[in-house]
Amino acid sequence: MRRLLVIIGTVVTLAVGAIAQEGRSDISLQGTGFFTKDSSGRGNLQRSTETGGFTVGYRYHIKRWLSAEGNYGFDRNTQQYFGGGGESRVQANAHSVTGDLVVNLPLPIKRVSPYVLAGGGGLIFDPTGNPGGSVPGAGTQGRGALLYGGGADYALTRHFSLRAEYRGFVYKSPDFGLASLRTDSWTHKAQPSAGIVFRF
Repeated sequence: MRRLLVIIGTVVTLAVGAIAQEGRSDISLQGTGFFTKDSSGRGNLQRSTETGGFTVGYRYHIKRWLSAEGNYGFDRNTQQYFGGGGESRVQANAHSVTGDLVVNLPLPIKRVSPYVLAGGGGLIFDPTGNPGGSVPGAGTQGRGALLYGGGADYALTRHFSLRAEYRGFVYKSPDFGLASLRTDSWTHKAQPSAGIVFRF
């Protein structure tokens, strides 16, 4: 919980500190879906349940065509492991903290601003400990992630837009520090989202 508060505080501080940069900043709030590819290795098959969550972000427009942004995302799902010892399940809160560069693409359609993005960050898997979704000894685990994606903003007014976006995360499958859950393989998480943007 302390980590979560620090992350949220950092995003808010960045947003508030940039208010003086009139018209070059925006903050966003998006509802997200999470769809993770199965992975396997070391005699284990790892599968994640599909779920929803949210992302908040701050974007600073360096130039007309280039921006930098930071995002915090949250979801909760269950990691399922199938191996020689049967099925194991770990329900976990997943926090994502990312930074990326955004390239705005020219498009001759009024009010629509498409873009592509690339960057990196970290995913933190924090077991909830709820009955039926825990394994003794499972601990909080962080994973580095590569990030890519794209989307488009549709301007409603000078300050408000709608945003549709896709983000892809590539990272090593979590094992919560337990050798019995390890796959030593990489996986991919697809994150489609939609939400609102306030520019100031």
